[in-house]
Amino acid sequence: MKYFFSLLIAFTLTSCVSTKSTIKNIDSTALRPLVRDQAYIITEYATDAKYGYDEDYPINIGFINEKQENINIQYYFSGLEGPNGEKISYKKVDTCCPFPTKNSLMGAGTIGIYEVTFEGSDKKITLYFNIYEKGKILCPKGFSIKKFPARDK
Repeated sequence: MKYFFSLLIAFTLTSCVSTKSTIKNIDSTALRPLVRDQAYIITEYATDAKYGYDEDYPINIGFINEKQENINIQYYFSGLEGPNGEKISYKKVDTCCPFPTKNSLMGAGTIGIYEVTFEGSDKKITLYFNIYEKGKILCPKGFSIKKFPARDK
């Protein structure tokens, strides 16, 4: 029975997947940022307002195993703050937008949808993440890069 459901899910995902990806910001040569104090050291701001806010311009943190999604998302958000230094809260609320990829055993990937809030605000922001493809990892508009204290040499 378990095997049957696995096949059914695989068939459903691959039958719903477009034959062509609509993701615009994939860069297979991009390097993942260094990790310090369990946070990505993000060094650049996105210039495109769509970065992270549009499913065709997701934050591409791949190629990672699906089991590593939570820790890499945590590293990403730990490297950011709100626009005025506010703490960030986030949670995964859905997935969408199946697309073909060579980086998944099933030949298909989905985009993770995360809801983000800043400390002291009820405003919710939606960001899109792709764990199957690489891209430059940037700070999206409306956020700021977390500053880490200098380390002694």
